[in-house]
Amino acid sequence: MTTTLSARIDRLLERLPKAFAGPGGAIAILQDGEVIVRHAWGFANAERRIPFTPRSLFRMCSVTKQFTCALALDQHPDLAGLDAAVAARLPSLLDAPPEARHLAHNQSGLRDYWAMAMLHGAPAESDFGDEEARQVISAARTLQFPAGTRFSYCNQNFRILGDVVEERAGRPFADLLRERVFDRAGMETAFLAADTRALPDGTEGYEGSQATGFRPAINRIIWTGDAGLGACLDDMIAWERFIDATREDANSLYRRLSAPVTFEDGAPAIYGFGLNRNQTFGRLVTSHGGALRGWRSHRLHVPENRVSVVVMFNHLSDAHAAALDALAAVLGIDRPAKTPFPAPQWLGAYLDPDTGLSARIEDAGAGRVRLRHGHSAEVLDLNDDGTAGEGGTRLRVGLNGLRLERPQDNYAVGLVPAGEVECGEIAGRYRCAEIDAELTVVEAGGALYGAFSGRLGRGRMEALEPIGGNMWALPCPRALDHTPPGDWTLAFQPGESIASRVTVGCWLARGLVYDRVA
Repeated sequence: MTTTLSARIDRLLERLPKAFAGPGGAIAILQDGEVIVRHAWGFANAERRIPFTPRSLFRMCSVTKQFTCALALDQHPDLAGLDAAVAARLPSLLDAPPEARHLAHNQSGLRDYWAMAMLHGAPAESDFGDEEARQVISAARTLQFPAGTRFSYCNQNFRILGDVVEERAGRPFADLLRERVFDRAGMETAFLAADTRALPDGTEGYEGSQATGFRPAINRIIWTGDAGLGACLDDMIAWERFIDATREDANSLYRRLSAPVTFEDGAPAIYGFGLNRNQTFGRLVTSHGGALRGWRSHRLHVPENRVSVVVMFNHLSDAHAAALDALAAVLGIDRPAKTPFPAPQWLGAYLDPDTGLSARIEDAGAGRVRLRHGHSAEVLDLNDDGTAGEGGTRLRVGLNGLRLERPQDNYAVGLVPAGEVECGEIAGRYRCAEIDAELTVVEAGGALYGAFSGRLGRGRMEALEPIGGNMWALPCPRALDHTPPGDWTLAFQPGESIASRVTVGCWLARGLVYDRVA
């Protein structure tokens, strides 16, 4: 390591615990297959005063998806042999079922089951195991879009993949992962930590902040192929070294995972086989993050420079941002400050007419805007050409008004300003026949509240927020999964004096129609 690089790394390691404050964390940086940083700080369990070390077990959460795909490719090289088994897991589906490859690329068109669980009334800390997952998955009747045409993040894609691989092999998914992936990569302590309630060594995940204080996070989910990986920093170092050691082998697991992927129309896809493919600092980066209440992780690999970064936090700090800081340090990149352009005139509330979702655009300061439309709020940098965003989600003004472009989803749409539409009285009960669930809207002392209920329980009442026209937002501040699926757009259809119908959706689960029943 050069003196200059060593100095940058020292500054990085000094900064991380302060910039991403919380109970504990760990980071690894590898270059040319060699470890140049292997560092942990703080506590794996603050109450029991267990230090966080490179051997502390950790919930890698959605980082699991690439390992599920690695196993699927190892057992079924073209994945087509799994298609019939995938279709069998969706017995109620009326549309053409997705193929296994669509699941691996998040192009299935299925609505995400963690989002759907909220529509079924699941309380945020309720139990969600194999039976609850089966109920939600098997009840799917329609797709959000034809399989292969778009991208939408969907966790059960990988749960289904893991389940059908296990079914075809006649052996436990955990054993197959150990034998065919972990052992080959030298990941000595990695395992399928399906039960999110405990880790064997006592490592704990925490909610909260330095300002509010930290408390152990409560999770009662059973995860498998979508997010069940338990691993320590040393296990992840072994994975990154395995990637580098097999980089010249065209048939290696990671070369196959990171191969180019397209949509059905031939457009390139930036997600495939459980990996994001992005340009960062002008270089191709394959990566994935992981999250659950109390846990944040991120790993990335830059093949051009043979650099890998792994970050783990047992609290809710931004592991992706920390990984980018680390990558900039090892590559010697100074990240320039953004030009503080003034707020644009097109801030406001809009309707996405294709999905029926709202798009709310707000000033985020410092030459940025905040877009609330997708899975979570996105902060986009303003550009000197009047657009916002670069590379991913983008907003631009054209002859026909404001246009939203999401190339990562193979999606673009002209946004319609939210108008003034009188939809009448909206309080009442609404039922969605497709999923056999209800939405209740009540007026309580002059304020409107809403909640979902269904086969998984009765969700909590949340104050509705007016968006504009006939659209309201039902906030989802807590969910079963690591973060909520985004606010639900409630688009009410006017009747003579009361709303007769409402279309409910978020980016992960959209286009569901509820008819008034009371």
